[in-house]
Amino acid sequence: MVKDKEETVRTQEEKSAWLERKCYHYLHGLLAALDSCLDRRLVETFLGLVLVVMVHRHRNQGLVLSELGGYLKRADQAPAGTKRISRLLHSPKWSAEMVETYLWTQADEQVDKLVSAGQPVLVVWDESVIEKPESLHLEGLCAVRSSKAKRLKRIKPGYFNPPGGRPICVPGYHWLQVLVMGMEGPVHLAHTRWWSTRGEQATERREVERQTLAEVAHRWGPRALHVWDRGFAGNPWLTLAYLHAVRFVLRWPKHYRLVDENGLERKAWEMTRGKRSWEHRLIWDARRRCQRKVGIIAVPVADREHGQPLWLVVARPGAGREPWYLLTNEPVHTPQQAWRIVFAYARRWNVEMSLRFDKCELAFESPRLHKWETQIRLLLIATLAHAFLLSLLAFEDVILPLLNHWCHRTGKWSLKVKAPLYRLRSALSRLWLAHPPPLLRRLSSG
Repeated sequence: MVKDKEETVRTQEEKSAWLERKCYHYLHGLLAALDSCLDRRLVETFLGLVLVVMVHRHRNQGLVLSELGGYLKRADQAPAGTKRISRLLHSPKWSAEMVETYLWTQADEQVDKLVSAGQPVLVVWDESVIEKPESLHLEGLCAVRSSKAKRLKRIKPGYFNPPGGRPICVPGYHWLQVLVMGMEGPVHLAHTRWWSTRGEQATERREVERQTLAEVAHRWGPRALHVWDRGFAGNPWLTLAYLHAVRFVLRWPKHYRLVDENGLERKAWEMTRGKRSWEHRLIWDARRRCQRKVGIIAVPVADREHGQPLWLVVARPGAGREPWYLLTNEPVHTPQQAWRIVFAYARRWNVEMSLRFDKCELAFESPRLHKWETQIRLLLIATLAHAFLLSLLAFEDVILPLLNHWCHRTGKWSLKVKAPLYRLRSALSRLWLAHPPPLLRRLSSG
């Protein structure tokens, strides 16, 4: 009995050390770059901070330095741990651009793997905001529309007199995230950026998007198929897409106008009115967790400003559900080609879940740092933790035993989903708290 217990402890300690080594190998290129400009102790603190972000799970205090310091060092040495993290974040010898460049490099490798495997490369974009409603004096704060207030104002069945009025704005930052993925399998975080419309950091939304599109087009060119939501719809963004010659799938608002094959301007919903669907299939709705019978049809169209030939693919999910109007410059002559466009757009739900994970699980709205550069550095370090967790999903033979032992669940959701990111982080946190990996033991004792 004692031997079995000792064997179990030894196995878990080996697994803890193996996962730490995987994190080290994942960040090796960035750590080598940091080692050329930072003291070695700060480089160790950088790696330890990535590990600690995965260990400390608290939505309101997950990225508060005093909390992280208590996990980096022992509880009685929390001020020393906080000081170490502060020295790292305030050091003038490294910049946030180093982390951004490293994420691009990692994404390049994933694109090459997808291309060599014969899979299409999807580059999925989405925008969000970081809300700081209680803050006034942080650098870079600007007015953002509160998504939390919008969600709370949503009409709920059985409740009357819902609040109305104009959108609620709070202090915060704007946020852009780009993921790389295939038509199936894990996703990879390629780029994330925060910007403001006020102060010294002031910039315009379209300028940030233009810079990102130029970078993606330069790196991956026609190999990538870009997937955009309705927030990108409009002639200014189509102009940029034509300028950089990218392939795209864009969800088009149903009231926006297009030019049909007869040269007439019509609203998107009028283009396929009265036309039968080419084909029907049962499609899994990832958001509502159910099967839906969906019809498909596509028509050739053109945009009003440039007259470029495009296709409008319409996915009809049935009565009571709003159709998807997907504008693309990919040729769509057959139902199979139309379904590929629909399935590519359906993969966009992953970026919604990624943003939700960052806010809910990694506490992206909790930092309390005054300087803009320092805030961005801390958020990018937390982003590296997210990217590493995504990379672990490829090791299914290791992840499943880890989940069963350290985050066992019996619910219906857990039985259907083999390795959800939330459970993975919870299991990793419990493992490293029970059996600290070598680096965290060394930092806490130093």
